[in-house]
Amino acid sequence: MGVMRKTPAAIAAVATTVIAVPAVAVAALFEVGIIPGENAMPDPACPAKPCLAVSRTTGYQVKVGAVRDTHVVKEDGRIVAWTIKLARPGAKQVAFFEKNLGGESTAQLTVLRPGRKLYARILAQGEPVALEPYFGQTAQFALQKSIPVKKGNVIGLSVPTWAPALSINQPGTVSWRASRPKGACNDFAKPTAQTGMNNVTRFFCLYRTARLTYSATVVSDPKPSNGAATGTTGTTGRSGSSR
Repeated sequence: MGVMRKTPAAIAAVATTVIAVPAVAVAALFEVGIIPGENAMPDPACPAKPCLAVSRTTGYQVKVGAVRDTHVVKEDGRIVAWTIKLARPGAKQVAFFEKNLGGESTAQLTVLRPGRKLYARILAQGEPVALEPYFGQTAQFALQKSIPVKKGNVIGLSVPTWAPALSINQPGTVSWRASRPKGACNDFAKPTAQTGMNNVTRFFCLYRTARLTYSATVVSDPKPSNGAATGTTGTTGRSGSSR
């Protein structure tokens, strides 16, 4: 039996084949709204007294302890799901909220582009979700259609009625903002929830010692390699899908 020898030309062909294998542009999955080192969001109020809920507004968390901009997107990508931790109010508490705050508990994710002087534009929203079937749980909702986001966008929570997703008695270093105007920060029954695209509103009201218990799941855009060849012909291409 003869011995098969690899000629320099054959070795070069093998090397060319190996080099031609394209690199994989991997997207990262990250959660906006979860604090580093935190195992779970704090428990929201209810059924203990006082039983407080987010009511008829759009809000976003500003700070948790030493961590600022907790709900600011850090990388371009797409929101694919969102999570909300809900209390389990008692029957009388539910009846009170429904009577005074517009009906059954609902909420939806809202993407904001912040501007100057606490103004922000509504860029996109997820589908409204009826929350009562999930009271007492941490519920995650996949979006019917993913939402593109850019670095610097803020992920907020719009509550047209009410949502038992407010953790109270937090340290003074914990705060969130709501889309209520100046002079109306204590008017919790007036509808200020942002449910229209491209609306511009001011998030004037700041509430300390409380935390909104929601987050969003983002898949970052894959990052193409600079000047990398994608085939043996020397041509280059784009990774990822176009929008």
